[in-house]
Amino acid sequence: MAHSSQSDTRRKLLELFSEANGEFISGQKISEMLGCSRTAVWKHIEELRKEGFELEAVRRLGYRIVKAPDKVTANEIHLGLKTETLGRHIHFEEEVTSTQQIALKLAYEGAKEGTLVIAEQQTAGRGRMDRKWFSPKGTGIWMSLILRPPIPPQKAPQLTLLTAVAIAQAIQEITDIVPDIKWPNDILINGKKCVGILTELQADPDRIHSVIVGIGINVNQTIEQFPEEIRAIATSLSIEKGERIQRAKLIQEILLRLEYLYKQYLQYGFRPIKLLWEGYAASIGKEIVARTLTGTMKGIALGITDEGVLMLEDENKQIHYIHSADIQL
Repeated sequence: MAHSSQSDTRRKLLELFSEANGEFISGQKISEMLGCSRTAVWKHIEELRKEGFELEAVRRLGYRIVKAPDKVTANEIHLGLKTETLGRHIHFEEEVTSTQQIALKLAYEGAKEGTLVIAEQQTAGRGRMDRKWFSPKGTGIWMSLILRPPIPPQKAPQLTLLTAVAIAQAIQEITDIVPDIKWPNDILINGKKCVGILTELQADPDRIHSVIVGIGINVNQTIEQFPEEIRAIATSLSIEKGERIQRAKLIQEILLRLEYLYKQYLQYGFRPIKLLWEGYAASIGKEIVARTLTGTMKGIALGITDEGVLMLEDENKQIHYIHSADIQL
């Protein structure tokens, strides 16, 4: 139990530094706010230093954070996080097979809504239809979020579209790049894939226990770090932007946007999300090929319904409603 109270103290310390906005906080004030001795404060500061935080300590002024490392540990994410629930509980590991697996297990064991599972590296990351997702160490964002929405299970696919909007907004905010959303769950920049989203359900026929939203984002890979077979179709934010992106900052922005849209969605339904989604959609008005389990269809993408279903108009002007497919532009 000692471990969790320690990490709670660490989290409170980071919240204090967040609120201080780069100003000094006296050791006295920290020890009062955290309810621990000055020596304990010093130990926590040393731990943060070991993790790669640059801290300045000045006599009579106290401590301040000069620079956070580019890592995605709970400490980095908590420093500057503005959400109420999403990401307030973080399960971080250096290396996992897949964050989805861990999140599914935690959700089953009763983890709180908003719990985030994140790793520096996945050895068996997977995308839709069990494709492999390439996730090398220290370059991207590989994370899974636990939600427990009070909606019927058949509406769960709408959460994929909602997540795509939140990520597109966050990428635009942090990098100034305006991405395209490809239905239902990819985000592209200049036609190349940068983000994949995978939602999985734990549900009874009539109610959802949890939705695990898996998010994979290529952030700081160089083109050489992609396997040759995907170089033509994959990209990273730093390749497109020409500079490194701070991952923790992007995660915070995604969680903030996601929390806001999720609240809107639970209150007003899918319609407001649909309008935002269509603003980023790559395929609307274009000819697409949709590969479904039953066959392949060609036609013009008209947009999505108020339920999030893709509408495709074939050459005979007949409209098809597509619930699940692989789309080629």
